[in-house]
Amino acid sequence: MSSKLSHFDVLTLEESADYLRLSTAVVFEKASDGIIPGQAIDDSWRFLKSAIDDWLSRKDDRSILLKQAGIFAHDETLSALQDQIDRDRQENRFEPEV
Repeated sequence: MSSKLSHFDVLTLEESADYLRLSTAVVFEKASDGIIPGQAIDDSWRFLKSAIDDWLSRKDDRSILLKQAGIFAHDETLSALQDQIDRDRQENRFEPEV
């Protein structure tokens, strides 16, 4: 049995923004950065509604890690550690240190 997509299963940038209740600029930026799943085709974007649904239902890595590392959930230093990890992720780790 083959499953066929209808034109309602494939969304434009504007339709995706409406569906997500975000501005088109935000959806464009997040899709360009690979955060929101989509495909650039020439000068336009297309999004599978099912891929957006899957993306929305995923738990973020931090909540999964905290659940797995439950022993640290009440550690008073965890907040500072999370802040440091966030700062480190913002740095470009591929450039040599000077």
